[in-house]
Amino acid sequence: MRITSLLLSVVTALSAALFIFPSQAQLPSSSVTPPEKITSTPLIPAYRATYTLLHKSDPVGTAIRELTYLENNKVKYHYETDISWLIFSDKRSETAIVSIDNNKVTPWQYDYEREGTGRDKRYQWQYNLTEKTALDLKKDKKITLDFTDGLFDKLSYHLQNRLDLITNPEQKQFIYPVISTSGSIKDYQYQYDDTETLTLPFGLVNTIRLKREVIEKKRITYAWFAPELNYLLVKLYQIKDGEEQFEAQLLTLETK
Repeated sequence: MRITSLLLSVVTALSAALFIFPSQAQLPSSSVTPPEKITSTPLIPAYRATYTLLHKSDPVGTAIRELTYLENNKVKYHYETDISWLIFSDKRSETAIVSIDNNKVTPWQYDYEREGTGRDKRYQWQYNLTEKTALDLKKDKKITLDFTDGLFDKLSYHLQNRLDLITNPEQKQFIYPVISTSGSIKDYQYQYDDTETLTLPFGLVNTIRLKREVIEKKRITYAWFAPELNYLLVKLYQIKDGEEQFEAQLLTLETK
């Protein structure tokens, strides 16, 4: 029982820090008039990146991060993990449907699904930032959002962070207001930490490193991004209570 609880804790931490495909998200036709169709080349081309997941240097699974351009100036940003460790199994999926205008990400819908050892979970939210509302599709409940300048779901802020790195590589601090699966809003903060050359399964990569510390939870997350790969996330490492939780390393990268 103690081992299962530990594994669930590790995988939950992994899913929260990073990122089974669900069905294509259905967007409400009356929410907000979408921006005009983008004709210029996007800063981030469509891609599919795969990662190997490690726990104390042992491979325990794989992850996929994928970006696809849809019609009507919509973007599908997807992340999934598949972990098998001892008697434990865990599959998770996150999908954000967003629009990008002037390098600013606006969330429209967020889907989350988890299955495996322990309790399965599913969340679906739709957002209308113009009206400052969010609809919990699972509970059919609409809430009012309290924010002043931009808002992100638990996946789309990763995309905004990458765009910020591309457009302002000298930036040292990043703050993103993020709405949780319960509807509460919390600021996620990252600080520039250092530069580093990494040897990964993908190869030798020059990177910059960001750091996020959650003092009340005694948790530190490090994220490495490669300028030569248009600031793609290439490594993630998390520590809690002084002990390693997990590590993700870039394995392959395919542009579409």
